[in-house]
Amino acid sequence: MKKVFVLLAVALMMASCGHRKVQLIDAAQFNKEVDGKQVSLYTLQNGDITMQVTNYGGRVVALWAPDVKGNMDDVVLGYNNIDQYLNNTGERYLGAVVGRCANRIAGGSFVLNDVEYQLPKNDGENTLHGGELGTDRVVWDVMSANDSVLVMHVTLPDGQDGFPGNLDITMTYTLTKENEFRIDYLATTDQTTLCNLSNHTFFNLQGEGNIVLDHQLQINGPWILPVDKELIPTGSFLSVKDTPFDFSEMHAIKEHIDDNHVQLENGHGYDHNWIINTATGGKVVLAATLYEPLSGRTMEVFSDQMGLQFYSGNFFNGESEGKWGKHVYRGAVALETQKFPDAIHQERFSDKAVLNPGEQYTQTCIYKFSVKK
Repeated sequence: MKKVFVLLAVALMMASCGHRKVQLIDAAQFNKEVDGKQVSLYTLQNGDITMQVTNYGGRVVALWAPDVKGNMDDVVLGYNNIDQYLNNTGERYLGAVVGRCANRIAGGSFVLNDVEYQLPKNDGENTLHGGELGTDRVVWDVMSANDSVLVMHVTLPDGQDGFPGNLDITMTYTLTKENEFRIDYLATTDQTTLCNLSNHTFFNLQGEGNIVLDHQLQINGPWILPVDKELIPTGSFLSVKDTPFDFSEMHAIKEHIDDNHVQLENGHGYDHNWIINTATGGKVVLAATLYEPLSGRTMEVFSDQMGLQFYSGNFFNGESEGKWGKHVYRGAVALETQKFPDAIHQERFSDKAVLNPGEQYTQTCIYKFSVKK
C-alpha cells in the first residue's frame, strides 16, 4: 500500500509542475556487490537528455528525452533496482551490451585455425549473444565517470562461454550537447577469437508500457539477411523491394508486421538484420530513423557497421513489471548495430567477425534524439 501512495504522490507532483520532469532512480537501489565486484548506478546528463547506467552488463537503465511540448519521458525499458536484473525472469538483455559475439551462432560451435570450439546453447540448438555469461551478466570496471562520459572496461577470460582468448574491451558512453547517446567500443585479444559487440537497449519513444506499433521507421538498407525458423541466416541476401521489409520510406511498423510472409513467420514479426548502405573506411552513416507521432520524438541511429538488427519486441508477454509499466507484447524495439550474425559459418559474408592478436576491434554507434512538430 505504501508503494501505491508514493506513486500517487509522484504522479500528482508531476501533474502540478505543468511539464513531466525527469524522475531519477535512487542510486542506492543498485548499490550491491556481485561476484566480488561493486555494482553502482551512474547518472549522465547533457543537452536535453538524461541517462542512468549500471556497470552490471553496461546496461542503460533509463533515458529521459523531451517531447514536442517539453514533457520528459523515459524512453527505454528497464527495472528500478539491481535485484530485478539479477533475478530477471523476463527479457534478459534489457539495455545491455551483448557479446563477445552478438546475435546467433548456429549449432553452438565454430572452428578457428582448425580447432573446434563448443559454446553453451542458450537459444535452442544455438548460442545467442555470447552464451550464458556474455558481456551482459558481468560487472564492468568503471575507469572514469563525469557528468556526461562513462568509461567501462572488462576482460573476458580465455574459455569464458567456450570462446578462446582473453578479450580486453573498453566501452565509452557519451552524452553530447547535440542530444546524442554515443557508444565507442575498443577491443583486443591475445588469441584469435570472435568479436562482434552491440547494444541491446529497448526503445519506446512514447514511454515504457505502451505498444510500439504506431512508431514510424525508416531503414537505409536495401537488403535483409533472410533467416530460417531458428533465426539463423540462410546465407542469401533478400531485396526489401515489394516486401514487408521495405522501410526505405518511413512508415508505421504495424503497416506490414502481420503480412503473410515466410520471413515474418520465421521471425514472429521483425527480427532480422538489414544490410546498411555504408561507405567504406569505417565511416559513420545514418542507418535508421525512428519517429513517434504523438510525442514528436525522433531517434536517429548512426553506425559504422554493415548490419542493423531490427527487433520488434515479439517475445514480451506483459508479465514483467518495468519502471513505469509492464513490458507488453511489441512494447519496444531494438535497433542493434553489428556485424552480420553467424558470420563465421557463412561463405558469402566477407567479414567473419574474427579478431586476431595485434588487431583492434572498433565500433561507433550513435542514438540521436530530437523532436519533430
